[in-house]
Amino acid sequence: MLGLLGLIFSFIPIIGVIAWPLVILGIVFAALGIARLRSRKATNKGIAIAGLVLSVVGLVIAIVWAAAVTKAVDDVNRAVTVHYEVTGTAKGASVTYTTLGEGGASTSQEQPKTLPWSKDITAKGFGKGGTLTVTTGMNGGDVTCKVVVDGKEAKTATASGNFATASCDGF
Repeated sequence: MLGLLGLIFSFIPIIGVIAWPLVILGIVFAALGIARLRSRKATNKGIAIAGLVLSVVGLVIAIVWAAAVTKAVDDVNRAVTVHYEVTGTAKGASVTYTTLGEGGASTSQEQPKTLPWSKDITAKGFGKGGTLTVTTGMNGGDVTCKVVVDGKEAKTATASGNFATASCDGF
């Protein structure tokens, strides 16, 4: 009975914590039942084996859930390096970048005298993303924005002309 209850509870997130003691006790009692069978003090072989199998399966499921939750928590708490980069021929470009992290969103704007321009930021928390927008000035030119997250290119956009905007977001 403990093995069956433990198996059922092991499928339910959060409440599945109840499964751990149930499946462990199910394994112990099933092992005791099998030991009693071998010493000919019991005759319930089918129930003992079923209890052991259900308890072991419930324990495996509980372990998989625990590993999945641990990985999810680690992914949320892991810091990532966000590299913003702007290249092009535009003079007087305006660069605006927003970074999301555990402290919320922070937005900054810079007017680099010349391109290329770059910035590295570390982000941590549930939402690890942001936006990078570059706008050419009235003299026009070409601009390309690129975002690299932990060494992997996440987004690239290009624009050209007077007051043209390249936007890298949704990464």
